[in-house]
Amino acid sequence: MSEAPEWVDEHGRLVFDVFAQACTSRATLEHITGRWGILAMAALHDGTLRFNALRRRVSGVSEKMLAQTLQALERDGFVHREAQPTIPPKVEYSLTPRGRRTAALLLALIEDVEGQMPEVVESNAEYDAAKRES
Repeated sequence: MSEAPEWVDEHGRLVFDVFAQACTSRATLEHITGRWGILAMAALHDGTLRFNALRRRVSGVSEKMLAQTLQALERDGFVHREAQPTIPPKVEYSLTPRGRRTAALLLALIEDVEGQMPEVVESNAEYDAAKRES
């Protein structure tokens, strides 16, 4: 008899633990909090955007990386892709209800980090000065 996967408890219920190496929640967390995922979701929190508008909003992301990020977020159910059969094709991206809930949390994190930046800049300068002296 084979053992149950580590994300299934003794009653057959799914249990997710991001600290467990094989847990699927790790990949989802990476999709959301990766360099481009967090920015794409935060940008989409303001509303539906076409691909190029989203790419302009998330300055610095390549077309390939944004496409891969959006595909992963769509697969996980955080982003909805709407393709309209026009010439040229019109593709719009928006957040699902799950995506909106998660994006709100990400925006709170972003706002917290941005609000602390004066202290972060000061800490960076102090750290760098101490490193130069040692």
